Amino acid sequence: MTDDFYRRVNGVREPDPTLGKGRTKKPAPPEGAAVEPVPGAPTGPKHEQAKPEHHAKPKRQRVILADPRQATSTLRSRVELEEQTSWGKLLVRDLVKIQLRTASLLALLVMVTLCSLPVLFYLIPSFGRVIVVGIPLPWLILGVAPFPFLFGIGLWYNRLAERHERDFVDMIEN
Repeated sequence: MTDDFYRRVNGVREPDPTLGKGRTKKPAPPEGAAVEPVPGAPTGPKHEQAKPEHHAKPKRQRVILADPRQATSTLRSRVELEEQTSWGKLLVRDLVKIQLRTASLLALLVMVTLCSLPVLFYLIPSFGRVIVVGIPLPWLILGVAPFPFLFGIGLWYNRLAERHERDFVDMIEN
């Protein structure tokens, strides 16, 4: 048994004879389709006697499915990225540079903040002797405070990275 269930005549496949029969409703137009009216045939004294009213042609309409300029540039950009041409590599390299710069700046912020705390306690010894709720302040600051701080920095980085990626996708699609 073959996988080709179409009827063949002289080696050429013919369409299904039942194709298009038995339909009860018309298919829906594709999304984003726009119907644009087109001016009808000229009218006037010469043209009035040409055809009776009951045989009048319906008004012509032009159907526009999409703007071809947008699809071409989007497709070209995606092909550039997929094939990793020099322009596609440049775009990806720029995205990676922006992500790396963001990560480096936030890591520097974390390092400066966390490393400055022991220095602060060393330079101002009275600050290190403060007791809050029966627990020395240095223990609270060094043992508890870094975790919400790091969590907040992580959320901030995640939002920035997603924003950079959204900007990159918007640039590619537009």
